[in-house]
Amino acid sequence: MEEWGLTVEMVAVLAVLTMTVILFVTEVVRVDVTAIIILVTLGLLGYVPGLESLGGPSTLFDGFSSNAVISIIAVMIIGAGLDKTGVMSAVTAVILRFGGSTEERIIPIISSTVGVISSFMQNVGAAALFLPVVSRISSRTDLPMSRLLMPMGFCAILGGTITMVGSSPLILLNDLMASSNDILPADKQMQPFSLFSVTPIGFCLVITGILYFVLFGRFLLPGAVNDGPTAADLRSEYISRLYGLDSGYTELSVDADSPIVGQTLLDIHSEFNIYVIAIHVQNKTFLAPVVLDNLEAPCRLAVMGQPSAIRRFAVQNDLTIHPRIEKFARELASHRCGVAEIVIPPDSSMIGKSVREVRARERYGFSLLAIYRGDEVLSHISTDDHDPTVIGFEPLRAGDTLAVHTSWRSLSALQSDRDFVIVTSDYPREELRPKKLGWALLFFAISIGMILFSDILLSLCLLTGAAGMIVSRVLRIDEAYAAVGWNTVFLLASLIPLGSAVQTTGTAEWIANGILAALEGVPIWGLQVGVAMLSTVFTLIMSNVGATVLLVPLAISIAIASGGDPAIFALTVAISTSNSFIIPTHQVNALIMGPAGYTVRDFMRAGVGMTILFLIVSITMMNLIF
Repeated sequence: MEEWGLTVEMVAVLAVLTMTVILFVTEVVRVDVTAIIILVTLGLLGYVPGLESLGGPSTLFDGFSSNAVISIIAVMIIGAGLDKTGVMSAVTAVILRFGGSTEERIIPIISSTVGVISSFMQNVGAAALFLPVVSRISSRTDLPMSRLLMPMGFCAILGGTITMVGSSPLILLNDLMASSNDILPADKQMQPFSLFSVTPIGFCLVITGILYFVLFGRFLLPGAVNDGPTAADLRSEYISRLYGLDSGYTELSVDADSPIVGQTLLDIHSEFNIYVIAIHVQNKTFLAPVVLDNLEAPCRLAVMGQPSAIRRFAVQNDLTIHPRIEKFARELASHRCGVAEIVIPPDSSMIGKSVREVRARERYGFSLLAIYRGDEVLSHISTDDHDPTVIGFEPLRAGDTLAVHTSWRSLSALQSDRDFVIVTSDYPREELRPKKLGWALLFFAISIGMILFSDILLSLCLLTGAAGMIVSRVLRIDEAYAAVGWNTVFLLASLIPLGSAVQTTGTAEWIANGILAALEGVPIWGLQVGVAMLSTVFTLIMSNVGATVLLVPLAISIAIASGGDPAIFALTVAISTSNSFIIPTHQVNALIMGPAGYTVRDFMRAGVGMTILFLIVSITMMNLIF
């Protein structure tokens, strides 16, 4: 081992590294379990004589208190707080309005937005904030999260190269260059990079990432895991089979010359066999329990009913059918409202009364669609089994099952009402707190301001915002705990000691020197490519910060010895340590792995091509600009 320059500690670290890579690639166990196994292995090896530096008890669990891990915990809490106030729903509605429901349009919008945010905020923070947005978009468009999260995650990483404060390696770069200047001759002194020096490079990388997934995503991204129909699918099929109702929405435009202007909703329901669920007029949206009775124009209607009935209704009344929901995207989102079943119990005060008589919309927040009574279905819709019924005036009986359209918040409120028995149980019970929006935005702005305009530790800046949201009751403390993805936390915290061992034992320097020695005699541009590739390899097996600290001095030495520009070689390292796409060791990749159900093979399939494009674009742009 001595002839190779290896020590016993270095051999042990190389063995642990090999085991890590094998477990990651084969996925014999989950990746977070692999990380815990590695942590335990390092800890036990630290008690072997001669291997104390691998996992000493004083440093073994430093990962759990690291700046990166605490930052991730805090930003998950901040993201949950913003989501709780409805901000993320509004962002989702905007994206859907412009992106529709196709991958080719949604991916560029999400990815470019996250990429720009990552230019002034840590990329893992930007990715964590958009996780709820992607989740909502996935549920509304039926696009699996596995088709959306990887493009978002990769572009969050790429966006960190747009400014000098977008990623930790670039933040460190000027300080590392200043330290190297102390030992460099006057004619080799390096000037610090300004905030936007790397912006053209970063923008080109983000655009490359977007085009990569738009053009090749259909071949690279995994599809949804076939777990069978969702609860929402089953509910929709059940409602259609039992009541003859189509639980989807259609949006219609009503002009001033339409015959239905001035009519009441009751007229429309009984005459055309459809249900008006919501109205958008004068830039306001009205839905149960507040739906205007007399139609004004121009306006938009959100209606439910059989497609043939809706088409007939639109043709007879000169209405325009829109291909997708636009004005009502937020109000009629599946996590906010839907069709539910309610039973009238024997002791209900509703017996003998109609829903019109008790003003059910205003009082209970639901619109009656149909009544299941015995073996008979009563509704506005005529079928082979029954004639249409003006169900709004139908006296209710004990045992009647009502199919209603309602918000989930209103349905939840009915749980405690003895006049009804709620049959539907698999609906979202999300408690939004729009009144806390001001507090959530305030503490989010405080965190961002502290990050941009102070030298306070990143994790402390983010934890300030998270704590503020908890104190101001945007989130309850139990909700904050539930918002944290603990599998991501353990994955990162358990791997940090491995990166530290690679560096402190000299293993990293041994690997670097060996690879760089093999590049002797290569032209300057070839050396730069070699430095970029070496940085890429190192950032896959250790933290990008550790790889930057280790390789910047080596890259500067190589540049000076070969006659190259040391500042450009240093920048090559700082940008290339963001090139971490092949395995989920980067914080962003670890963050999205669980929610999307990705495997290591998924990252390898998409990451290899992204890595090659990253190297080509970044090196080309650096040489063109500098």
